[in-house]
Amino acid sequence: MRAFVLERYRQPIELREIPEPEVGDRDVLIRVEAVGLNQLDEKIRIGEFAQILPYSLPVVLGNDVAGTVIRVGRLVESFRPGDRVFARPDQGRMGAFAERAAVAEADLALIPTRITAAEAASLPLVALTAWQALVERGRIEPGQKVLIHAGAGGVGSIAIQLAKHLGATVATTASAANAAFVRALGADVVIDYRAEDFAEVLSGYDLVLDSLGGENLERSLRVLRPGGLAIGISGPPDPAFAKRMGLNAVVRLAIAAMSRRIRRQAKRLGVDYEFLFMRAEGRQLARIASLVDDGVITPVVSKIYPFEELPAALADLAVGGGRGKIVATLEV
Repeated sequence: MRAFVLERYRQPIELREIPEPEVGDRDVLIRVEAVGLNQLDEKIRIGEFAQILPYSLPVVLGNDVAGTVIRVGRLVESFRPGDRVFARPDQGRMGAFAERAAVAEADLALIPTRITAAEAASLPLVALTAWQALVERGRIEPGQKVLIHAGAGGVGSIAIQLAKHLGATVATTASAANAAFVRALGADVVIDYRAEDFAEVLSGYDLVLDSLGGENLERSLRVLRPGGLAIGISGPPDPAFAKRMGLNAVVRLAIAAMSRRIRRQAKRLGVDYEFLFMRAEGRQLARIASLVDDGVITPVVSKIYPFEELPAALADLAVGGGRGKIVATLEV
């Protein structure tokens, strides 16, 4: 089969023939129809996470997949050949940028009936990130206030819709050109990040979902009410993340140092900070699929590339600034 392989960090991915992935007892082999591109893919390509996600190169990138089941392991119970499925494979088993992908049964869900494979491939990583931030960790309830940064982006465009469904008042940052777009997604308050300082405009928020990091994250702490929570998906990683990942003592100390500044600032302000590195979870993805079928969540796909042009699609992604997700599709 053909797959895009990363031979060395900071090098372009290359299309080549490789063996078909092995299918374990609880795995499902998928004929890939579409793949979603994420900033995570680009960060892995340039080696940004090499210390905490030590992949053995060469490796096939790709963290969002949609397609059709062609074979199942002998212990698989929930899926059968012919099922249309989508997934964010477990972090240790990425490999969606290929004609075939083996994914654990526990990470899969059936594609929502009302959307295309390309739209389905745009969802898993960003929708699971939004779910785990807002539902699992934030426990958002009706009447609470949520700030979602970069509302027109991949995570933001889904998180706005989910937060609104949960009954929250939703603020977001976006360019003036995207203001109408994010309002249509459900945002109640839109801050033009080029003309306004959100930290001077907003206050009393229960949760901030930050995808930008750095100074933006530090300023986000100031809009929270006492006891509020800032969740960062761009870092810095915190000690709790290092513990969950089972990282060695040296790396855990380094991670604690990386996040010490933001954790101290949060403590001084009487708020909390958590780093979120989303995990694969088929059951949550199935609940998200139900929301898609109910019309609560609509995928946002900005561009679709042919599979063979994945390197160009990754370069486009690295530029940033687009709405929703970039997707690549395969002929089937």
